[in-house]
Amino acid sequence: MTTTTLPARPATNGRWSRLLLMGPAFVAAIAYVDPGNVAANLTAGANYGYLLVWVLVAANAMAVLVQYQSAKLGLATGLSLPEILGKRLGTRRRRLYWVQAEVVAGATDMAEVIGGAVALNLLFGLPLLAGGLIIGLASMLLLALQSARGQRSFEYAILILLGIIAVGFVSGLFVNPPDAGGALSGLVPRFEGTDTVLLAASMLGATVMPHAIYLHSALARDRHGFSEDPAVRTRLIRATRFDVAGALMLAGVVNIAMLLLAASSLRGIEGTDTIAGAHAAVTSALGPVIGVVFAIGLLASGLASTSVGCYAGATIMGGLLKIRVPLLTRRVITLIPALVILGAGIEPTLALVLSQVLLSFGIPFALIPLIRLTGNRDVMGIHKDSTALKIAGWTSATLIVGLNCVLIVLTISGQS
Repeated sequence: MTTTTLPARPATNGRWSRLLLMGPAFVAAIAYVDPGNVAANLTAGANYGYLLVWVLVAANAMAVLVQYQSAKLGLATGLSLPEILGKRLGTRRRRLYWVQAEVVAGATDMAEVIGGAVALNLLFGLPLLAGGLIIGLASMLLLALQSARGQRSFEYAILILLGIIAVGFVSGLFVNPPDAGGALSGLVPRFEGTDTVLLAASMLGATVMPHAIYLHSALARDRHGFSEDPAVRTRLIRATRFDVAGALMLAGVVNIAMLLLAASSLRGIEGTDTIAGAHAAVTSALGPVIGVVFAIGLLASGLASTSVGCYAGATIMGGLLKIRVPLLTRRVITLIPALVILGAGIEPTLALVLSQVLLSFGIPFALIPLIRLTGNRDVMGIHKDSTALKIAGWTSATLIVGLNCVLIVLTISGQS
């Protein structure tokens, strides 16, 4: 492992150093506002109103915890989560673990290319297959920027796209504000049949995304390096709290805004169970300007998230298989499944929602090892999780696994 000792900064500059250190979490946060989120949140709001607001609030709280732990792991050890697992697992277990992680990363990438293609179709009427190709090419340019100019330039580009996403999905609420009482009632945890459990699992998978758990440890380490000085590591980890809190707060606002927009403007309108139908309804209810802004937000979401997803896949493969595939080569390979789905004419919103359910089942494979490692003094040293953080982490993992088990039982039994 190559180590880089970072110079300590004066304590008087704490606030400014925290600002200068922000960035990696905003890249990871793109995973929380991708087209899969759009499909899941719009479907939930249009079909069930404010019923599942609580799912997004809970999922975002879990996301803050998880992303902080992932970033802390990278800063405290100088290794990414996949690298640590790659060192600890035997050859056969390591390869099997990589297979499931790669399936999750592939599902993520597929959803993001499809979402971007839908956005180009809404904006310009492009066929979905052609739109998928354009999104793939555009994401290659973003990845080339990262390769040529470094991570900081990539972070700036992603931050700009994140801002566009926020405007695209929040703006409609200013035209047609949601019912405050209804939104507050949605904070009460409850379901209404199997379909709402399926949607909750989809929303959870779209919010606490496995590939972001693997990626953030690498992003933080690659951005800041590894220091042998515990005081420097402590300063970086503290600053990371602000990075994670700011990034995930923004992502949470955007996610909740999607659901509230659908609940206030799309409830009961036929055809809003697809992104295209929701866009048509938004345009009809709120005007063509909001419709265009919405589609631009979706386009930015697809473009940014597919670039980050490909980056995550390369991190997973490099850590677990110790194989380094150039990002652009990987981009070409992982583009194929999405293009096949688009070319086959499968309804894109359905593909997006189902992909998010698959991601939900992949969360424990990333989350449980993360919690075990960050709570292990042999791995983390003085930076190991406190008792409170351990309890919060294991509670999150239990809730996620429990929701998946309920989903399986309800689906098999056919209860409603």
